[in-house]
Amino acid sequence: MSNADTAIAALRSGYDALADLVKKFDDETLAGPSAASEWDIAQVLSHLGSGAEIMTNTVQLAVAGKPPAEGDFNQTVWARWDSSSRREQADGFLEWNEKLVSLYESLTPEQAETVRIDLGYLPAPVDVTTVARMRLSEFTLHSWDVRSASEPGATLAAEAVPELLAQRTIDLSWVSKPAELDGKYAVLKVVTTDPATELTLNLNDPVSLEDGGTGEADGTLTLPGETWLRLISGRLGPDTPAGLELTGPITLATLRRVFQGY
Repeated sequence: MSNADTAIAALRSGYDALADLVKKFDDETLAGPSAASEWDIAQVLSHLGSGAEIMTNTVQLAVAGKPPAEGDFNQTVWARWDSSSRREQADGFLEWNEKLVSLYESLTPEQAETVRIDLGYLPAPVDVTTVARMRLSEFTLHSWDVRSASEPGATLAAEAVPELLAQRTIDLSWVSKPAELDGKYAVLKVVTTDPATELTLNLNDPVSLEDGGTGEADGTLTLPGETWLRLISGRLGPDTPAGLELTGPITLATLRRVFQGY
């Protein structure tokens, strides 16, 4: 399978698993807290549902060779979802995420290779693999926000982890707080397992990430790939996860403060 195929397959399995759970939610559960501190369960589903509706429109226009939607299309979608009831948000999540995943699955191999999608906030249109992986990242993390509320010890979907780690040069500048370093700048060699990768984490202002290891690191962070993804997205609990080892001047508590979530 192509990179697009594997990302889309992971989106399908992730959606199907969360959909099975959401279909069982009663109104009390939908109103309960999620792991996203400012949102209840229904609000997380609304975020994923409205995003799926917008992305479905964006991909359809790109496939048809048309420019992206103009005006206040996104704002209109968000406003409608925000004004919906919790039950409507849950039902809409099911409807629109199924539509989006099915749309990705309907693309021919040629379309998956040649279609370029203008997201409006990137310097240039990007390919289907990039867009599918971006959606997979958002969906996987927020799916964890929903599941972890009732599943202590929940982890990210295993099918998604290799795909998300394939985005080696993630921009950490907008999801990190370098002020929390208190001037203790450092370079960490990051070694992940399951799958095996090597990265370089520059704890500076701004915080940045490079593909490959470094010979001049101040310390080493070794951990499962799934744990790394939760760390940089602010989704690690207070305990030290199994398989995590950290050497050097930066503590795990500091890393948790630097990466507080999104």
